[in-house]
Amino acid sequence: MAARIDHLVTSGTFALDGGEWDVDNNVWIVGDDTEAIVIDAAHDAAAIEAALGGRTLRAIVCTHAHNDHIDAAPALAAATGAPILLHPDDLPLWLQTHPEHTPGGALTDGQELTVAGTTLTVLHTPGHAPGAVCLHAPELGTVFTGDTLFQGGPGATGRSFSSFPTIIDSIRDRLLTLPGDTKVRTGHGDPTTIGAEAPQLDEWIKRGH
Repeated sequence: MAARIDHLVTSGTFALDGGEWDVDNNVWIVGDDTEAIVIDAAHDAAAIEAALGGRTLRAIVCTHAHNDHIDAAPALAAATGAPILLHPDDLPLWLQTHPEHTPGGALTDGQELTVAGTTLTVLHTPGHAPGAVCLHAPELGTVFTGDTLFQGGPGATGRSFSSFPTIIDSIRDRLLTLPGDTKVRTGHGDPTTIGAEAPQLDEWIKRGH
C-alpha cells in the first residue's frame, strides 16, 4: 500500500531583505500509520508533532531555506530525533535563521527518499532559492513543489538569492516534463496540476512574473 499524504496549514512570518510578511504555509506529511516524513516544518513544531500522532519521523525535508519553511525544523528535530535534510546550496539562507544549528543531511538531485514503501525523488529546482528542491512521488501522482511552482505561476524571484530565468528553466526542464495529471502540492495556497500550469509558461515568461 502506498503512503498517504496528510496536510496542515501553519501561520507565521516570512522575513527577508529587511521586510516581514504574514504567511500561511502548507506542511505536508507523507507516510503510513507507522512512519512518515515531514516536508517543510513551518512555524509550529508542536502542531506538526501532534499531526504525526506518534509515528516515527524519518526525516524533515526542506524544499528551501526561507525562514517560513524552516523556522520550526530544529524544534521538531529535537522532539523527534529526525534529521533535517537541505540542499547545500541553501545553507547561506539557512544560517540567516538558524546560525547555531546546521542541517543533519544534504539533499542531492536525483536522490531517492523512501517512506512507508513509497519513493520520493529529489529534483533540484533552483530559482526561488539556490537550493530549492521539489519531491516527485509518482506512486502518489504528486510533486511537492515548495515555492518553485504555484497555481498560476512560478514562485517569487524579486529578493536575494533568487533568479527569474533560473526558475523558468527549472520549471520547464524539471516539472513540466512530468505527467500532466501530476498533482502539484505547493508551499502556500491551493494545489494544481502540471497539465493546468504547462500551457501558461510562455505567458509567465512574457510578463516576467
